[in-house]
Amino acid sequence: MSTNGHRAPVEHATGKRHRMRRCALAVCAALALGAVPASIVRAQQAANAAGAAGAAIQTAAAQALHAQIDERAKAIEPQLVAWRRDIHQHPELGNLETRTAALVADHLRKLGMEVKTGVGVTGVVGLLKGGKPGPVVALRADMDALPVKEQVDLPFASKTKGVYLGKEVDVMHACGHDAHTAMLMATAEVLAGMKDQLPGSVKFIFQAAEESPATFEPDGEKIWGAKQMVKEGVMRDPKVDAVFGLHVSSAYPSGWIAWRAGPAMSAVDQFWIDVTGKQTHGARPWSGIDPIVASAQIITGIQTIVSRQSNIGLEPAVVTIGAINGGNRMNIIPDKVAMLGTIRTYDEGMKKDIHKRLATTAEHIAESSGAKAKVRVVELYNAVVNPPQLVAQMAPTLERVAGAGNFGVQPKSQASEDFSFYQQEAPGMFFYLGVTPRNEDPNTAPSNHSPLFHVDEPAMLYGVRALSNMAVDYMLAANKN
Repeated sequence: MSTNGHRAPVEHATGKRHRMRRCALAVCAALALGAVPASIVRAQQAANAAGAAGAAIQTAAAQALHAQIDERAKAIEPQLVAWRRDIHQHPELGNLETRTAALVADHLRKLGMEVKTGVGVTGVVGLLKGGKPGPVVALRADMDALPVKEQVDLPFASKTKGVYLGKEVDVMHACGHDAHTAMLMATAEVLAGMKDQLPGSVKFIFQAAEESPATFEPDGEKIWGAKQMVKEGVMRDPKVDAVFGLHVSSAYPSGWIAWRAGPAMSAVDQFWIDVTGKQTHGARPWSGIDPIVASAQIITGIQTIVSRQSNIGLEPAVVTIGAINGGNRMNIIPDKVAMLGTIRTYDEGMKKDIHKRLATTAEHIAESSGAKAKVRVVELYNAVVNPPQLVAQMAPTLERVAGAGNFGVQPKSQASEDFSFYQQEAPGMFFYLGVTPRNEDPNTAPSNHSPLFHVDEPAMLYGVRALSNMAVDYMLAANKN
């Protein structure tokens, strides 16, 4: 997850059937107003039908598979914890996950899978062919850590050093990717033990560099992570019919599962604004062109893009300046000022419009003072959008795995994830798994990316059961149809 986890409260489940299984909240509100386009109505009807199909997967054979998943997952829990602790103690930065990749590849080979390594630099892909014909389901985990110095007092705490963009740094699994990798390794063992009964195949994707590569700065030309794996064919040969993934989060109690239909996590773009003026003595500002004052005006103007120019009734958006650098002495007006910022959006059209307005605003404000502004935007990750039909189909599975009162609707998150690139190739659903111990308050627990972030390990069993059951139930529904 490429930014800190959200702190928005979760919408709790009630004794009624979970609302999101029947209707996305925005569509429900529109239905109440009696103004819903026919295309949305048709999509919602399809989602309703998919939800009914998901709820109907309760045959004796299905129940037997579910029971077997639970039994196998519980049996492997000690190894699951051991894997997670080993990976946590030996974290690796993006595109440098050689040790982790070797551990994963060796495990998948022992399970008898077809294994490809070096996909997307250090990624690993395993293919489990079921004993019966059916769809191909992909399950994804990311393996990379962050340039963070761990402050959690654990016997397996990281003491690892690494190199990030040419500088030596401390390295820590501060976002829980160690848990993601361990859970998918355990899921692979659970399903491999049942392969003769599986009506389809499962592709296990262990991805590098979700947090961005440690070896180069994104520049709009180079690719990495999910985008690179997709380019190298991870969603083909065989073609993936559906893809599922999860992310641990400190924002929820241990074992809690949260998801939402439609836009769930924001797109993220990075931008640079270089403002050029004319250097002069600070006592004679009229003899030069002050890029600092122009930059201050540009920052103020940028704030009106979201607050006054964008239709945030459609979707929320954020434009933030995170760094500004210019000058080195109190009595010298410099030639240049450099700014760095981020854009968060959920709607593709709104994103493109903000890009145009950003350039127009910066250039024209700079021009008004005689300065010049150059704007460069690099699109990093697209928004994670969960198809309502797929969510409706799989929600009963997650409800069953989580248990009554242990799931809810995920608020929209300003965090970003390159899982979105898999969703461009096949229907995909991404959800959250809570990992804050039950005796701690998720609202004050250290967030993802914090040096104090920690994982309550019993939560991981829910993740293994969720991924395993989603794969099986998707196969069962496809073969039933």
